[in-house]
Amino acid sequence: MTEQTVAEKEEKKGRLEEPTPKLILTSSPHVLGEYSIERIMWSVVLALMPGALAGLYFFGWSALQVIVVCIASALGAEALFQKISGQRMTIRDGSAAVTGLLLALTLPPGSPWWLSVIGGFFAIMICKQLYGGLGYNPFNPAIMARVFLLIAFPLQMTRWPVPHPIFSGIDAKTGATPLGDLQVARLTGKGIGKAVELNLWDAFIGNIGGSIGEVSALALLIGAAYLIYKQYITWHIPLSMIGTVMVFSGIFWMMNPDKYANPLFHLLTGGLIIGAFFMATDMVTCPVTLKGQLIFGFGCGLITVIIRMWGGYPEGVSFAIVLMNIATPLIDMYTRPVRYGAKRVEGAS
Repeated sequence: MTEQTVAEKEEKKGRLEEPTPKLILTSSPHVLGEYSIERIMWSVVLALMPGALAGLYFFGWSALQVIVVCIASALGAEALFQKISGQRMTIRDGSAAVTGLLLALTLPPGSPWWLSVIGGFFAIMICKQLYGGLGYNPFNPAIMARVFLLIAFPLQMTRWPVPHPIFSGIDAKTGATPLGDLQVARLTGKGIGKAVELNLWDAFIGNIGGSIGEVSALALLIGAAYLIYKQYITWHIPLSMIGTVMVFSGIFWMMNPDKYANPLFHLLTGGLIIGAFFMATDMVTCPVTLKGQLIFGFGCGLITVIIRMWGGYPEGVSFAIVLMNIATPLIDMYTRPVRYGAKRVEGAS
């Protein structure tokens, strides 16, 4: 045997004795992006700032009190629950701050401090943590808390101060919201009442009665544009929800303008814009597929129109989103894409 043959055998033996590389199998996704829970949540807080600042301008210090107490209550509720249950503290990820801020923006300016505290604790403890925390809640916590407060404390939830800019020195006075006026006119058989007198420019900038963060369409659209630009939300749910409200309200308005308000009235009053862009688009509680999101938005818009026109409440956005949150698993099941190479079986989930 030659020296070359011996050397080749030794080299081959050495290669065989080398450890075989381990292959680690993981599920998708395999590429990590720049997004994180903290980045997304604090970006949502930033996007809500224009709406919050508009609320502070038009309603003064009474709005600031509600915002501070709601955020503090949400953060405190999350910290308390996680401390008691022995979980890792997550108040820095921004999710509780988003819930508290969103809840505050849906409350009347000057709401009692205890109402904000109850809402913050209910949103976090009942609607989020009891289901397992962020990512497991079936309902948007802020929306669910608002619905609870509206049902449990209707008097405090329907006292609406008229706008009194913070530097005006005018004391706050209560009055009806445009949607409230519309409902009163409908129930008393007076057509659309004061809705026909609504100044659309005032409604666009926020100089109308309503919740702290729902009044200024301009401020909300600025924040929504930022979220779409950062690709944290897509256009599918907002467009289908707002478009559905506009189309159906427009149809009835054209049929009988003396009985039904015009589409711009429905767009610029109430919580349609903040609901469509900041609440219905919640990543945890809305459908995953784009087709499902269009269906979800359509359902939210349709229920909103039905409640506004014929329901017992003047506003239907919150109820619409909660009801469609219930339908999200079903929507996901029937809009789930077929795996490559497989065939869809009719009637199968």
